[in-house]
Amino acid sequence: MSEIAWVPQSCTLPTEEQPLRIAEWDALFSERLTSLSRPDPLRLSLDLAGGPGVEERVRDLMERESGCCSFFTFIITPGKDPIGLDIAVDAAREAVLDALAVRAAGMQQ
Repeated sequence: MSEIAWVPQSCTLPTEEQPLRIAEWDALFSERLTSLSRPDPLRLSLDLAGGPGVEERVRDLMERESGCCSFFTFIITPGKDPIGLDIAVDAAREAVLDALAVRAAGMQQ
């Protein structure tokens, strides 16, 4: 898969901004991801190490991602540590979630 395989054509984020957004997700995963699981094929569950400003950072990224890729459903479970983040998609976007999960797992702490 290409570097941006999890960015589907239906994404409305301008093409030139997509690498920057991917870099934001990569940074979050590499800095904060402590575990991930796939409770079902259409849902990815992530645990992120907490810390000052982390929850706000995650919420900001979720909101911006929802703005360009409305097929994602994000649910955050705030807490000191870890912060839970569930990402869900519909069946038509399962491959997008697969690619995102592979990318995240490759950067896990």
